[in-house]
Amino acid sequence: MQHVVPGVWALRNVFVNLFYVRDPEAPAGPWALVDAGLPGSAPKVLDKAEFLFGEDNPPAAILLTHGHFDHIGALHTLVERWPDVPVYAHPLELPYLTGRSSYPPPDPSVGGGAMASLSFLYPKKPIDLGDRVKPLPEDGTVPGLPGWRWLATPGHSPGHVSFFRESDRTLLAGDAFVTTKQESAMAVWQQKQEVHGPPAYFTCDWEQARASVQALVALQPEVAATGHGIAMRGQELRDQLTQLAQHFDQAAKPAQGRYVPQPALADETGVIAVPPPVPNPLPNLLLGIGLVGIAAYVLASQDKPAPQRQK
Repeated sequence: MQHVVPGVWALRNVFVNLFYVRDPEAPAGPWALVDAGLPGSAPKVLDKAEFLFGEDNPPAAILLTHGHFDHIGALHTLVERWPDVPVYAHPLELPYLTGRSSYPPPDPSVGGGAMASLSFLYPKKPIDLGDRVKPLPEDGTVPGLPGWRWLATPGHSPGHVSFFRESDRTLLAGDAFVTTKQESAMAVWQQKQEVHGPPAYFTCDWEQARASVQALVALQPEVAATGHGIAMRGQELRDQLTQLAQHFDQAAKPAQGRYVPQPALADETGVIAVPPPVPNPLPNLLLGIGLVGIAAYVLASQDKPAPQRQK
């Protein structure tokens, strides 16, 4: 767990981050959880919450930047443990959190490394929180976090949002941009701090993603904590974020991919249309390797001499 700035702590859950947030001027005041990590992470999330805020002190709200599987994995357990805590997300994310629609399929054809190539294996189905999940307030305020505001930053997902605290220019950017090359398993392991575009294998609208990065540059954040990677700060952050915005098509947008020529279309009911898939050789390659292995095993078994019967 990393202390990002006063009142903000980041918990790295394997390869994704979630955040505990409280008003630093009110150390005994309410707190909120931003995102909810991978499936199976609830015990760790609860343990760190108790460490930071004490026993029997649930958050005022659970706030979601978006609903991809690595950001909502612990939610079912958390809402059972905290039955009175509301969950908030952008209205365009609600279909994926209430069982109405799956997200646009991931795009393993974008390249960049093993995390992208294996994305066809990632969970795709929606979860159903029923009436526990509510839309974020239209006025931009953040429930449970006075002094913060939310901004629509779509592209990576239809209703992706980021959270910003004006007083110290702290940005929780979700996956609008990240601070590691998330498509690469090696980069994820190394955790080198550098600004990158949104994880390409799940980004379904590249025009919106570019506009979202440009909107975040305009905030001139002093600190940015993202869904993947270690928080960055100061002039280095702003310089790299500016470079990303100015050269987005070269630095972030893949050369090829399912959503590169045209985006997925979605509204408040969920996905309306997706472009046709781009051929991805990896599943067939893995299948071929598996079939070769099975064939080799069968042939080897046939070559073995039959056991001799004991006389």
